[in-house]
Amino acid sequence: MSDYRSTLVKPVITEKASALKEASKYVFRVERGANKIEIRRAVENIFKVHVESVRTVSVPAKPKRQGLYSGQRAGWKKAYVTLRAGETIEAVDNI
Repeated sequence: MSDYRSTLVKPVITEKASALKEASKYVFRVERGANKIEIRRAVENIFKVHVESVRTVSVPAKPKRQGLYSGQRAGWKKAYVTLRAGETIEAVDNI
């Protein structure tokens, strides 16, 4: 994957993610096929910061029903990105 913008789908804005920002940790929804190295390069190139570590989690699909019909909500992948101490991502902080 050479296109960095397609690797990062969007930042995850939750209560837990907001609390992690204090420790220079950011959460992103990423493409399912992206690995830690691609995620690190994408964050460093897009936001011009230094990444210390990347942890990934595959969020499983959830069963959903609407009346008689049943199906599944799509699964997705998220990444916890830890930045070097003192660095922030202004674009994500302002959301």
